[in-house]
Amino acid sequence: MRRPAISILLLITLLLPLQAYTWGFFAHQRINRLAVFTLPPELFGFYKKHIRYITENAVNPDRRRYAVANEAARHYIDLDVYGDSALYKLPRYWQQALKKYGEDTLQANGIVPWHISLMKYQLTQAFKERNADRILRLSTELGHYVADACVPLHTTRNYNGQLTGQRGIHAFWETRLPELYSDSYDFFIGQPEYIAQPQLKAWQLVGSAHLALDSVLFFEKQLTQEFDEEKKYSYEIRSNQTTRVYSRAFSEAYSRKLNGQVERQMRLAIHTIASFWYTAWVDAGQPDLSTLGSPSAAELQRLEMEKQEYEHGAHKPREEGVQ
Repeated sequence: MRRPAISILLLITLLLPLQAYTWGFFAHQRINRLAVFTLPPELFGFYKKHIRYITENAVNPDRRRYAVANEAARHYIDLDVYGDSALYKLPRYWQQALKKYGEDTLQANGIVPWHISLMKYQLTQAFKERNADRILRLSTELGHYVADACVPLHTTRNYNGQLTGQRGIHAFWETRLPELYSDSYDFFIGQPEYIAQPQLKAWQLVGSAHLALDSVLFFEKQLTQEFDEEKKYSYEIRSNQTTRVYSRAFSEAYSRKLNGQVERQMRLAIHTIASFWYTAWVDAGQPDLSTLGSPSAAELQRLEMEKQEYEHGAHKPREEGVQ
């Protein structure tokens, strides 16, 4: 199938408060939103019509970690738990992994690449059924998990630098830096591509992120030795509260050391999300989406009920925050 080129760039700043979640609310919403603008015409009309849904609900999987016991494992995989060569030796397919390790072990150490494959399959089925509610929900949440797989700190048990005296680096890398610098990132990204092997693609994302992990930790440690404590951190007013954050000077120095790493991973996430959406649609037979309606009353009610569960859930995600 030939896909006409679409050269549309969206450079809209989402003015959201800093949050200590995966990629941060700011980045997750921006990544999902920008992915819409890379789509071919057959998908663009439907996704653009519902861009507010796709953007605002991009953070729901993070919120759900408070309410659903097994949700957190879908956002990461601690490769180092399985040994030095885990990236190359772990089974790529869920049933093989289950047979080798058992579900308890897999859930305890994260399942993001396998969960991405499951979400892609479910989205394909939703396209086949032309079910607008499920297409929107699954597209939005698949985008979240794909973006998470692009984060280096989502591939290690030292996810927040707590094992190396770097507590707080998680939110620093994936929230503070995008918030400060993403307006200057190059988001001219090519058209989505068909993914012949979605499960292996998910593992490629994890592998790319994991190979960047050493730089994430090393450069922060190096700069910490060069900055006095009072220059490494500063205080900003957020939501009418004084909050300790990494200073702009330290953030700028770290960003320079990383040499575009955060930008590259955001670009990778945007392009891959759109490619997964496109692949699911192609695998479903390229159904016509032009006649699909808006989210149903039942879907809107489900979102409202989930919101209430998020606010009162008993399950806490792994801790974050500046040390």
